[in-house]
Amino acid sequence: MPNKRWLYALWLLFIGCFALLHAFHLSADFPNHTPWTGDWAKYTDEGWYGNAAIRAHLFGNWHLAGDLNPAPALPVWPFLEWVLFFFTGVSVQAARGLAAAFFFCNLLLSYLLLRATGPRWTALLAVTLIVTSPFLYCFSRLAILEPPLIAFTLTALNLAVRLPRMRRPLAASAAIGLLFTLMVLTKTTAVFLLPALIWAMVVPFWHTRRSEASAGRSSFVGWKLAARCALSAAAAFVVAFGLWMALVIHSGFFADYKYLFTSNQSIKPRELFWPFVSVWWSFHGGLWVDHILIPLAGLIVLGAALAWRSPVGRKLLFDTVFGVSVLAVAGALFFMACQNHPQPRYFAVAAFFCFFVVAQGAGALLDTPNGIRLPRSPQRISGWAVVALVILAAAFNGLQTLNYAAHTEYTFVDAARRLTQYIDAHPNGKRLLVSSSGDEITLITRLPALCDDFGTQDLASKLARYQPGWFAAWNDLDPGTLEDIHTHYSLEQAASFRAFDDTDRNLLVLFKLHPLPGGQVRSPDRQNLQIPLPGDKIDINVE
Repeated sequence: MPNKRWLYALWLLFIGCFALLHAFHLSADFPNHTPWTGDWAKYTDEGWYGNAAIRAHLFGNWHLAGDLNPAPALPVWPFLEWVLFFFTGVSVQAARGLAAAFFFCNLLLSYLLLRATGPRWTALLAVTLIVTSPFLYCFSRLAILEPPLIAFTLTALNLAVRLPRMRRPLAASAAIGLLFTLMVLTKTTAVFLLPALIWAMVVPFWHTRRSEASAGRSSFVGWKLAARCALSAAAAFVVAFGLWMALVIHSGFFADYKYLFTSNQSIKPRELFWPFVSVWWSFHGGLWVDHILIPLAGLIVLGAALAWRSPVGRKLLFDTVFGVSVLAVAGALFFMACQNHPQPRYFAVAAFFCFFVVAQGAGALLDTPNGIRLPRSPQRISGWAVVALVILAAAFNGLQTLNYAAHTEYTFVDAARRLTQYIDAHPNGKRLLVSSSGDEITLITRLPALCDDFGTQDLASKLARYQPGWFAAWNDLDPGTLEDIHTHYSLEQAASFRAFDDTDRNLLVLFKLHPLPGGQVRSPDRQNLQIPLPGDKIDINVE
């Protein structure tokens, strides 16, 4: 029908315009005054997880002994950036452009996954929710690990749900195993997505078994093939991951690999009931993504479970992609509950699959088996109610996304450049900065830096080893950090630079580090080094 084709063409144009917003103003701040103000990714993660690529191009060596080196545990993203920087040079725009490219791929992969079991309009509906989401607009433009993780996950799922129809399912299964290796080496939390991937591989064969049984044929061959596919995927993962671990251990980087896991250990409360509170907080944290769509996704899952005997309930519960989506969200929430430290960016993976659930729920409710249309049936009324809520949410989200895209600020880029210019105009020992945002500043201005928060060596040891000339903190000084610095240096507050909107981190304060006379080393055992000492010039609070 010509009118229908025009409608789809306009819909695709709408999606394309919103998608392109993600590729403009890539050096701009993470939008200020959002509900996700306190997420640390905008201060640190782009530099931390890409520092191997940044250092390799700028300083000739990707590994800085004793400092934070995530690449042995998470090599995929820095490798991709390392390749990219050969063509673009080291820049924050290039790194974020790579993340935006993955976002575009994720739109196509999302469409293909939903089309594997559903109609075109539900796939486009899900993609619409993705491109209009202000949450995903903010986090998909950062050079962080979530965009590539989502891409590898969706690629593996697209292969898995189509296995029974493939001419070489064993080869495809091996590819799935390799993709799962890439997922784990992109972000280790990918292990919590394994149940969804297993579901995507097994359930299509179960559907094939049912169709063969109804046709009077034996289903043993199908189950045998499913088992062989699972073994092929597992073998590919074990071999690929084993080879990488062998390389890490042989090269002497296992300490860096192990440190990534110890550094991410959050403090657990002593109360016995803390897991229940953590689970609730993880569920509640989904509201960071959307106040309409996330509760709606939960209602659809709950409704399908309660109405499992109804045609709509069976349609959803037996749909491969719906089950994959539910398990993926459950896996992400389980990780956050175990970690007891949810951050908004952790919900980026769950957001995609929650939007899939909403689109599939609307599709199932509006489905008309055998072409029978009952406009006033409770099922279709519920379906149109879901669609109305989805349109309302997409309209509100689209306006918010347009607002973020139209009001860009560059406070952090400006602060990083002004900080670097100050250091170059006022030499003070080695041109090396110590800061939790140091790697982020290196990505923007190419100023060499160490991380004061993390590393296989404590900060005091790193200071003695690398002898930096500068230190930068956000808003105030941490007493523990001050104690480490005081073992070798006194501090002189030199300059400050406004950036971002977080009341705890909106002032980047720069200090000169002055070595103690005669190479003296103070001992924390002999005096309190967590307070300003004679010789310091500190105007900000220590807390």
